[in-house]
Amino acid sequence: MSDLKHRKHKESSGIPSSPVSAKGVRLKGEPVQVITVDTDNHSFHLDEKALERVLLKNHVQNKQVVVVSVAGAFRKGKSFLLDFFLRYLNAPASTDWLGDDESPLEGFTWRGGSERDTTGILLWSEAFECQLPDGTEVSVLLMDTQGAFDSESTVKDCATVFALSTMISSVQVYNITSNIQEDDLQHLQLFTEYGRLALDEQSIKGKPFQSLMFLVRDWMYPYEHEYGDDGGKNLLEKRLQISKKQHQELQSLRQHIRSCFDKISGYLMPHPGLNVATNPIFDGRLKDIEPFFKEQLRVLVPLLLAPENLVIKEINGSKVTGRELVEYFKAYIKIYEGDELPQPKSMLLATAEANNLAAVAIAKALYSEEMDKICGGDEPYLRPEKLESAHENFKLLALTRFNSVKKMGGEDFSKTYADKLEADIIEEYEKFVKHNNSKNIFAAAQTPAVLFTVSFICYIISGLLGFVYLDTIASLVNMIMGLALLLLCIWSYVRYSGNYREVGKKNR
Repeated sequence: MSDLKHRKHKESSGIPSSPVSAKGVRLKGEPVQVITVDTDNHSFHLDEKALERVLLKNHVQNKQVVVVSVAGAFRKGKSFLLDFFLRYLNAPASTDWLGDDESPLEGFTWRGGSERDTTGILLWSEAFECQLPDGTEVSVLLMDTQGAFDSESTVKDCATVFALSTMISSVQVYNITSNIQEDDLQHLQLFTEYGRLALDEQSIKGKPFQSLMFLVRDWMYPYEHEYGDDGGKNLLEKRLQISKKQHQELQSLRQHIRSCFDKISGYLMPHPGLNVATNPIFDGRLKDIEPFFKEQLRVLVPLLLAPENLVIKEINGSKVTGRELVEYFKAYIKIYEGDELPQPKSMLLATAEANNLAAVAIAKALYSEEMDKICGGDEPYLRPEKLESAHENFKLLALTRFNSVKKMGGEDFSKTYADKLEADIIEEYEKFVKHNNSKNIFAAAQTPAVLFTVSFICYIISGLLGFVYLDTIASLVNMIMGLALLLLCIWSYVRYSGNYREVGKKNR
């Protein structure tokens, strides 16, 4: 397959697992829960450490990311599908990425049955490095989500998971069964209400979400619309068609959906076979799956994950890196910590906050990097006036970088974050000043030099007084000399032993 020639996989020493196929190709990584669920009070929490382990790796944090998510009703095969995505991304340059007929399907956990399996939101721990046709290096992330509409989830729970995954992903696969029905569209309207109000506010450019694919599983009418993307496109056009005969509510629903996504596509998948659906010990072996289903997998997966089809995550027209995505995760989860389902406008404000915080982080990192080059680490001592001049130049550079980043919320909103950036830079500058001063051996020698000078002068005066027989006064001067020598010893001990540091700080 020609698209595989463009893919570059990052080899890592990740957690070993069972092979993807009998040919010895192993999965890299494991599923990591980044959004956890408190089932008692139906609240969601971000595991920041787990998220940062995925997104702040050296080869991910500064690269633009592609986030592919699968969401929809529970027990409809979302995790099952994602494991075929994993096989494709883990495969070497071979057309046989599906593997052999005898290997179990592994990766994101899945099982047959009627009870839910996945809760919260999970990311695959290893981002897959890929090179786009234009040479851009990106990191591809796969996201698995808790299924909607099970007996343990409230409407708020379902809306939270779907909305979060849609806000974070660059491609959202809406996994539905049998057909595109009116209730599927209504649920989508509920989950994406944020997009419509965001456009009404005119605070962002373009549409709020990027790419949506209606993936219809178990399509049973290939005589009406054939399997694949052409059939999906035709069915989707029919379902989203707006006519004057429709009720205004139906027209508004369809207009809303079209207004929220840059791209909307469809794909029709056949049923994988009764053996898959009814066999309690089915473990994903290809031999048990119907040929039609496997044929469509070979088309569907590259349609989403081939280098020429990857969609980089963008917010307000700016491409997002792994480091910035961490900030968006943090900002978005905050709005769900209340008792009420968040209003779409509050989501907009959270997006603007995360967008500005990401700009602050980039500008602050630029300032720190430039300052570190001239006075950090093992760099020699720099005169205070030169250090201050460099600080002013790099602060201006950082503020210019902050202002050049596309930000949401308007100038008044961003001014708060510009002020925060200046405060953070001043704090960083004070740290650099202290670090630079610690390299000044003359400044460090001031205290012992004064004490030694006092001792030496007292020694000379004491000798002169003894010579003229003023022994009483000479003894007093000797006491002062002894005290100065004692203080010198105490200073040296505190300075170089590490003990009684609080004493040393008070007497600087």
